[in-house]
Amino acid sequence: MFLRTLPSHVLLIALAIVSIFPIYWMFVTAFRPPSDALSINPLPGPLSLENFQYVLKTIPIAGMLANTFGMALALAASQLLVAILASYGFARWDFVGKKALYLLFVGSWLVPFQVTMIPNYLLVSQMGLLNTITGVVIPQLCSAFAVMMLRQHLEAFPKDLLDASQMDGRSSWRTLWEVVVPNLRPALAALGIMLFISAWNEYLWPSLIMQKSDALIQVGIRGFLGAEGNNWGAIMAASSLACLPIFLIYIFLQRYVVDAFVRSGLK
Repeated sequence: MFLRTLPSHVLLIALAIVSIFPIYWMFVTAFRPPSDALSINPLPGPLSLENFQYVLKTIPIAGMLANTFGMALALAASQLLVAILASYGFARWDFVGKKALYLLFVGSWLVPFQVTMIPNYLLVSQMGLLNTITGVVIPQLCSAFAVMMLRQHLEAFPKDLLDASQMDGRSSWRTLWEVVVPNLRPALAALGIMLFISAWNEYLWPSLIMQKSDALIQVGIRGFLGAEGNNWGAIMAASSLACLPIFLIYIFLQRYVVDAFVRSGLK
């Protein structure tokens, strides 16, 4: 039995190493002296906090992390709200063209955001929303992934509860918020966490909209890239600090993320 499963275990271990190594290298470089930032030695040498001290002196990292948290929270909450309404409509009612509309809706997930980036930027600029969190959120209000995942949950939702709610005289709107949403709390919590992590990891769009140097951590990290050379030690130190909230989320809330994949049948 062990010999039969050995190749799959070796493959999984190899994939885990490949996935973890960039994170390991980020922290190793961050704790190296600035003069050794480009060293290819995979083993950590003498530890140094110079890169972190330089980052803390150069950029207002605490304010940037707070701004990034607010942006990610607003975007995740907006996407979750839209996903709840859209998935409830697709799962609850039958209407002409429902399947085609859903396939078109989910198919938009396959279109890279870079394709619509320029039109979205022009729209946000004309609306006067540059350098605002609203400008970051509006073009990404709808997440096809979130709608697809919640629709799967709602398709499996007990019809008896919906029928009982109707017999009690509740409208579809009240049924959604008083019956469906409370029973989907674990799935909504897990999906909200994943949307928050995805929003936190956004780089290109927030860095285009938020041009102020103290706006978001993504913009702060970009500040260490220069035409005369890149300060890799500072970049890795700032990236390490930016990753800490995500690591904490995974450590303390990972069971909700795993539960979301199990319930949706994607695992």
